[in-house]
Amino acid sequence: MMALDPHVFQDPPAAGDFRGIAEGVFWVRLFLPFKLDHVNLWLLDDGDGWTVFDTGMDVPDARAAWGDLLGGLLAGRPLRRMIVTHFHPDHLGLAGWLRDRTGAELWMSALEWNAARSLTVGDDAKKRAEAIDFYRYVGAGDAAVALSEQKERMYAPRVSPIPEGFRRIVDGETLNVGGRDWQAMVGRGHSPEGLAFYCRDLGVLISGDHILGNVSPNVSVWPRQHEVNPLRLYLDSLPPFGALPAETLVLPGHDLPFSDLPGRVEVLSHHHAARLAETLDSCREPATAWEVLKQLFRSGLDEEHMVLAAGETLAHLHFLIGQRKLIRLRTTESVKYVVKT
Repeated sequence: MMALDPHVFQDPPAAGDFRGIAEGVFWVRLFLPFKLDHVNLWLLDDGDGWTVFDTGMDVPDARAAWGDLLGGLLAGRPLRRMIVTHFHPDHLGLAGWLRDRTGAELWMSALEWNAARSLTVGDDAKKRAEAIDFYRYVGAGDAAVALSEQKERMYAPRVSPIPEGFRRIVDGETLNVGGRDWQAMVGRGHSPEGLAFYCRDLGVLISGDHILGNVSPNVSVWPRQHEVNPLRLYLDSLPPFGALPAETLVLPGHDLPFSDLPGRVEVLSHHHAARLAETLDSCREPATAWEVLKQLFRSGLDEEHMVLAAGETLAHLHFLIGQRKLIRLRTTESVKYVVKT
């Protein structure tokens, strides 16, 4: 295992450029068109070709950056595989475009591929109506229509056509990339069956969005999934990551590489414990999810972040219901939550 200084990698590469970060592993950063303005990709030298972990969002700047990479670092050896950590557009968005341009195979988990396909096919009017009903269920009132429209803009317009064929990766599977073994680890909650990849030889974890260094990944309840408990899934999937060596270099989907993975897992667990306590306190009197949201997120949010906040608020409410600390009060007009006495 490599001895790594956690403060070495503080200077990210420019869009379309790359930086060596471990033996045979290169850091690429692509543009995103919102407040979180970048996503990290990890290119691995794979012998007679290249493998990339994640692809970026389907936006012109990211396509241009990929053009620079294909004509630069990757010139002379083909991109053979795209290993995608999860279905969100900043990670899967350019998979179809890259497949058409390079012939690279898509590798990902089955639930993530199914989630992507479900959001890009089907009756758009029906999906929009379901989203409106969902945000009314949350208690958004007149804001429900605007939130549903924003939700619709968050996925399909940001991804190229999802490849119809893919190579399925399952939890615990070992992939050989560049002559080294990378073990697939499933992390749930942020997405249905998100993947991370650990290489013991290098002492490196490619963590996707399951574990980030500076923020807690969004864990949300979404339209058509009113009764799920994603925060329970998220917290239950953290311990295997906390058991990895503290000196592991974590390569996250956003922000900077970091180490002390057990410490970061502990911070994430404590963050959600504090958030759950705030949520419980907000339900001393019956409150809709929208009213709880306003207590948890006091600073001004734009529409896109309001969509994320609504889903995350529900995730914490559902967790507390699962612990039998809250109950739902259903009426013909609203759903409210209150502390169980």
